[in-house]
Parts: sequence; structure tokens; C-alpha cells
Amino acid sequence: MGRTREAGCVAAGVVIGAGACYCVYRLTWGRDENEIIWNEDDDEEEESRDISETEKGAKANLGVGAGARLQGDSKAKAEVSVELKSGPDVKAEAHSKAESGGGLEAKAKALFSTLKEQASAKAGKAAKLGTIFGTRALAPGLPCPGVRGGGCHPVRNGARAGSKASGKSKGRTRNKSTRTPALLWPVRKGKFNFPYKIDDILGATDLQKVLNILERSNDPFIQEVALVTLGNNAAYSFNQNAIRELGGLPIIAKLIKTKDPIIREKAYNALNNLSVNSENQGKIKTYISQVCDDTMICRLDSAVQMAGLRLLTNMTVTNHYQHLLSYSFPDFFALLFLGNYFTKIQIMKLIINFTENPAMTRELVSCKVPSELISLFNKEWDREILLNILTLFENINDNIKNEGLASSRKEFSRSSLFFLFKESGVCVKKIKALANHSDLVVKVKVLKVLTKL
Repeated sequence: MGRTREAGCVAAGVVIGAGACYCVYRLTWGRDENEIIWNEDDDEEEESRDISETEKGAKANLGVGAGARLQGDSKAKAEVSVELKSGPDVKAEAHSKAESGGGLEAKAKALFSTLKEQASAKAGKAAKLGTIFGTRALAPGLPCPGVRGGGCHPVRNGARAGSKASGKSKGRTRNKSTRTPALLWPVRKGKFNFPYKIDDILGATDLQKVLNILERSNDPFIQEVALVTLGNNAAYSFNQNAIRELGGLPIIAKLIKTKDPIIREKAYNALNNLSVNSENQGKIKTYISQVCDDTMICRLDSAVQMAGLRLLTNMTVTNHYQHLLSYSFPDFFALLFLGNYFTKIQIMKLIINFTENPAMTRELVSCKVPSELISLFNKEWDREILLNILTLFENINDNIKNEGLASSRKEFSRSSLFFLFKESGVCVKKIKALANHSDLVVKVKVLKVLTKL
């Protein structure tokens, strides 16, 4: 009977030890996935603490098993309640539960529940929420170019619903939810779903979808991306016809009336690419006066003004629609004097288009111009400015001769372009002074002009 009793004691000790090991495993390593909360810097500390606690618990369990093997069942129960104690309240509760239960299974369950409550009270993990959420915001980069969805990417603000509580005080505490990401653009509600990249070459079906989006949306951001997409596709001749046939010109032109300067600029750029097509020019001519007026009154040297001037330059390459802009000649010359370098270049290209049409000569040379315009013939300007102003003077001088306007000089006022270029003689003196210019191309152009005088 002695050996049988000893074998029973050993079996009881092994069962209790295994149960205790399982309890420690469940509390430290075997958590459910929904209890996991990610914390970047605290995970390593938590893992090391959990491993050390597991090793201590395993050593305690081995002690329990050894004591149970050498002693009886009743003494094994006392060892379990003594070895795993961590506080006076928990020790009394564990001992009472073990005494009241019947059999090894009931005792193991009682020990498991006691250890779980103990660990929860110590680490405060029972109140944790495993949810992570973030607010949608625009990435600081550029929105639209070359990225699906216009460059909009959801970013997380690092806010979390709970923070890990620990019984030990740590040297530093961080609350990531208080960090505010630096945004270059305002946060937009909802998800931006634009179906194409702005540099995709689309077919007729997809172009129709983009036009539908542009027509129905009031969001400036979506309108901008749609206009850039259409403008890029309008650079290809086959899409220039497709957009016109799909009724896209009125949809794009409608947006030149908006107050948003970015939308107006993108609309002008799209119409500019479409105006390369002669059939499209016949449709765009309806809006040319509106574009001209807007270009003259908008902010000087702005992107909207440059986009409008480029569109007007394309529309006046041929002689068909130049007469629609004759009333704006004084404004063009005023802008030529007031604008910056790039505005001057674009305005001169526009005026040169008119000078190549002899039918526009009389209206052109009769308009009033600022006398300071003569300063453009100074050698301080670079090659492009000088070549354009010399070409403008050359064309006007040729047209005056061809049209016989020199004999009717009395009908032109002293503030007119005719008097400045032809009668005053100041331009001729300025041009002769450029004959010694250091740039060979400018020097050749000057000599060519002087031979025609």
C-alpha cells in the first residue's frame, strides 16, 4: 500500500504542476488576438517582463511537483497555496477555493481563475480595448500627378483607444494620440476615388466617364484632377476629336467662369491643347472674348494670365478669329510694358501673330501704346526679348509699306504705334545702336531689319 500511495501522490503532483503551467501560459503567452494592442516601444519591455515572469512561475511549478511527489495529497495542496502567493488577499482566496473544490480538476480550475484575476489586477489588462483608429487626411505630397486617386493616401494619426497600464512606473511616457501630423492641404471628408491616373492615355469610353465626373462634381479637387487628365489626353490628336465629339468642350469651358484661379488655369490649359485642332477652334471661338477679358483683369503675371495668353496665342495662329480680339490691342501693349519677362515673351508672340496678317495692320498701328515701349530695344535685354521685338517691328514696317499706310500718316495720333515705330525715328536709332550687339544672332537680325528701312 505504501508504494501505491506514493504513486498516487506523484500523479497528483504532476497534474497540479501541469495545470499551474497551463495557467501561467494562458496569462502570459496565450492571450487572444483581440487583446493585443500594438505599442511600438513598449512591446520589447513587455515581452522581456512576461518571459521573466513565466520562468519564475515555471520554477515555482517544478517546486510544487517535487513536493507533491515526496509528500501526500494534503501536503501538496498546502504547497500550491504557499508557493504561488503574491499578496495576502490572493493567498487566502486561492486556499479557500482549493479546499472547497472536489477533485484535482476542480482544484486546477480554482487555481487558474485565481491566477487570472491576480494577473488582471496587477497589469490592468482587463480594461484594454484592442481597437486602433485613424482620421483620413491628405498626404503632405502633391495631390494629383501620376498617382491613382490623385495622390491622396490615407494616413493614420497614431491615435489609439487605450494605452498599456503597468504596475511598474517607467522612465518616460508617450501619448501618440496627442501628435498632430503636419498637413499642407486641408482634410477632406470622405474618400477620393478618381478612376484614372492623370497621365493615362484614355479611350473614348473612359474619356466619357471623366467628363461625367467633371460635369457632376462640385469638389474643386476632383475638378482639378479631371481637367488635368483631359488636358493631358488633349495633347494627342485622336483624343482632340474624341473630346469634341463627346461634348467635352462646353463642359470644360463652363469652368472658366469659376472664381477658383486653379480651376480656371487648368481649364485654360485643357482648352489650349484642344485648340490645336482646327475644328475645335471653331467651337472655342465662342469663349475667346471671355478668355481675353479675364486674362486682362486677372492678377498680373499670374499662372491664370499666362494660361489665358497661351490659349489666345494658339487661337490667333490662323487669321480666322483674330478680328474677335482687335478691341484688346491697347490692353495687349499695356501688358507688354507692365508684365514680367515671361509675360513679355508671351504677349510679343501673341502680337506677332497679328502682325503676320496684313488685314489687321491698320487697327494694330492705330491703337494707343505707352511711349516706354521703346525701352524694349535696349541691349540689356536678352536674346529672346530682342529677337521678338525686332520681328514685331519688322512685320509692322513691312505691312505699312505693303498697305500704303505711310501716305495716310495724318490719321494716326502721336500716341499711336504708327507714330512710335514710323514717325518718331526713336526706334530706328535704338535699332542702329544694337548693330554692335555681342550676340551674333541679334546682330544678324538687326542688319536684316536695317536693310528694309
